[in-house]
Amino acid sequence: MTGLALVLVFVAAIALMLVMISRWKIHPFLSIMAVALALAIFAGIPLQQVPTVVGEGFSSAFTSIGIVIILGALIGAILEKTGAALTLADVVIRLVGERRPGLALELMGWVVSVPVFCDSGFVILDPIRKALARRTSTPSVTLTVCLACGLYISHVLIPPTPGPIAAAQAMGIGENLLLVMGLGAAASVLPLVAGYCYARYIGRRVTVTDELPDNMAETYEALKASHGRLPGAVASLAPLVVPILLMALGSVASMLRWPGLVGELCIFLGKPMMALVVGALLAVCLLMQTGNRGHLFGLTEDTLRTVGPILFVTAAGSVLGRVIAVSGLMDYITQHAPVLQMLGVLFPFLVAALFKSVQGSSTVAITTTAGLMAPLLPALALTTPVQVALAVLAIGAGAMTVSHANDSYFWVVTRFGGLSVQDGYRAHTLMTLVIGLASIIGIFLLSLVV
Repeated sequence: MTGLALVLVFVAAIALMLVMISRWKIHPFLSIMAVALALAIFAGIPLQQVPTVVGEGFSSAFTSIGIVIILGALIGAILEKTGAALTLADVVIRLVGERRPGLALELMGWVVSVPVFCDSGFVILDPIRKALARRTSTPSVTLTVCLACGLYISHVLIPPTPGPIAAAQAMGIGENLLLVMGLGAAASVLPLVAGYCYARYIGRRVTVTDELPDNMAETYEALKASHGRLPGAVASLAPLVVPILLMALGSVASMLRWPGLVGELCIFLGKPMMALVVGALLAVCLLMQTGNRGHLFGLTEDTLRTVGPILFVTAAGSVLGRVIAVSGLMDYITQHAPVLQMLGVLFPFLVAALFKSVQGSSTVAITTTAGLMAPLLPALALTTPVQVALAVLAIGAGAMTVSHANDSYFWVVTRFGGLSVQDGYRAHTLMTLVIGLASIIGIFLLSLVV
């Protein structure tokens, strides 16, 4: 099968996959694998080659991404367990000041969600939100939206959050995580501003029925006390900052071709996997310093349970991408490449937004879209590392557009924020639309200057 007929089969396959995931509630892994096998058969790939194609796609996802995702998630779990996330939050408050509670919460969420899942991050930081609402008399909804916004932006744009790591690896720039981090930070500016403005706007129009108790400040202090002595700022930052510095040093050593053992060691430690190994070791040291050494086994078990579904969905997406690459679909798309090139980074954004809105999970939207986009990058004229990194960010932007009732994050924000479902749509869902659009605008502007 070739030409337009194959394109129509591909579109039907994607539609079927969305129905399987969202309507029939079949697990994304099974849905994607089933669609990939069906597409391989209908695309005319010889039957004896189908198992090889599936095996190649599945195994390629585990070449290095598995270890990287596990290490990144483990670092986040340790920062949460030791109370280091609270230390980072206090650092942000001291830097920004309590006179700007909304901005402080937004930036706090943006920092904390780099290693910690946004759902967990909101639960961790919610006592701070409530305490600031009581101390500053700022509308509770404003602070809820600010916190949810900051957490969400870094969750989908900045590694070592599993989604962006998986997308970078699937699209061939897994060795350039520092580039994705840097561009992700730059792309965060516009949505942070837009989200903050929307939070202030909606905070004056939506009120919560729940009254905050008078002792919220004391409750927050009790939360910090429950961790015992919180780790210092330097120790809390080290598991995050040191890997970034190592990757930067590795890039410099590679570009300048430093000779000898020093150059080889810098390049070795600058590989994303090894840099995160160092970060994980620093996190384990932090765990031991805070007297939580006995929790390492349990934290590792929980981390593996958390990232397992992500890894397998990523592998399934890689299988689908491999099927697309091997089929004749690429030849047809290449012949009509000018149409896709006009869309550029907007195309992966729209695909990811479709997946996100239909099935709810940002991580599934990111990993699935990355698997689909990887073979299409040449047709989109996205070939250089910077262009591919921008495509990764565009996928992340789409994967937060929009969060509604089929997304667990929607329920975390509405329930902890004391919002009704209707107000949740007004405050949270519209916020994700605002920051998603602001993100893709910022990414497009970045593409003009980098």
